[in-house]
Amino acid sequence: MTISHNPLQNHLLAALPQAEFARLALHLELVELPLGLALYEAGGTLNYVYFPTTSIVSLLYVLENGASAEIAIVGNEGILGISLFMGGETTPSRAVVQCAGYGYRLQAQFLKDEFNRAGPFLRLLLRYTQALITQMTQTAVCNRHHSIEQQLCRWLLLSLDRLPSDSVSMTQELIANMLGVRREGVTAAAGNIQRLGLIRYSRGRIDVVDRPGLEKVVCECYAVVKLEFDRLLADIPQGDPQHVLGQSDRRAVAIRALPLQIDIGLKDT
Repeated sequence: MTISHNPLQNHLLAALPQAEFARLALHLELVELPLGLALYEAGGTLNYVYFPTTSIVSLLYVLENGASAEIAIVGNEGILGISLFMGGETTPSRAVVQCAGYGYRLQAQFLKDEFNRAGPFLRLLLRYTQALITQMTQTAVCNRHHSIEQQLCRWLLLSLDRLPSDSVSMTQELIANMLGVRREGVTAAAGNIQRLGLIRYSRGRIDVVDRPGLEKVVCECYAVVKLEFDRLLADIPQGDPQHVLGQSDRRAVAIRALPLQIDIGLKDT
């Protein structure tokens, strides 16, 4: 099956004025983002920023003993690598692909040059960063004060907001690492939510069968994050079909759109 890829599937890129986007499009490179791929390591130099289109990337904080917890997720609404335009060259978090798919990457220096032009791209990136900070702070509060069931519901809804379907492929072990809890806790929480008839879980796949019901039992944290994203990015098109590249720009993007082949040695779980 042929999959159609377009950088305008990323909402930030779709929100740019046509002239701004056309300039960026010549430098965007389509990359495959397989499950478990680490785009950044804590303290590492950032050579690229990423604009997910059909994938979701988890930002994790990793402790010295190897334990980790998710502090935010980024999908087709945003960008990975905000440290570059916030004045730093490294990030204290680890970025790992949570849901496999595709995205586009842009060289770090080009992004910094665009940011320093102080045009529409700068304002867009700053507004997105404020929304992302809200997600990070609310995640910290949620992890401290709410049950594993509520955290799992929040995580599911935020993920679905960034995916084109009502299904998430994710093992219990990976979910436990994201939430910073024991695997047994995730098993019990998923079972409780499934008994309510809200999800169907089997073999690393979660299907949400009653989203309105899920929204009723989730904690307030999901609504806080969603409302802040909606408030700050309300005028951002959700993939504007009228935002069309010229013929030469489409050709340039096609040339750059080469899948990134990476063997990360993942095994089925």
